[in-house]
Amino acid sequence: MKVVIDTNVLVSALLNARGTPAIILSLLLNNKLRIIYDYRILFEYIDVLSREIFGFDEEIVSGLIDYIKNEGEFTNADHLNIKFADETDKKFYEIFKTAKADYLITGNKKHFPEDNKILTPREFLDLL
Repeated sequence: MKVVIDTNVLVSALLNARGTPAIILSLLLNNKLRIIYDYRILFEYIDVLSREIFGFDEEIVSGLIDYIKNEGEFTNADHLNIKFADETDKKFYEIFKTAKADYLITGNKKHFPEDNKILTPREFLDLL
């Protein structure tokens, strides 16, 4: 199953190893999900997960990024002429649409157009 994962899901997964986002990360790392990304998403993952405020172990972040690069699917996004309240979220939607991913998983559904394939982590797990 091909998914696009918003950065906030990865942050939540690393902050709380027992939470719903951590289950999604586990599914990803156990090859039950295939993450779709582009260079903009990858750079955001690196930037956010490396922030001192979170205090994530450098090796864990590096390992996760390497896993995404090696096991994920890189896609060049088509530019979509859609206005976003937060333009930084647009890249996730563009990859989701371009790659025809099965789902976009985000903790901020309200930031995206209404679509029954854009799910919160809980909604995604309930669907599985």
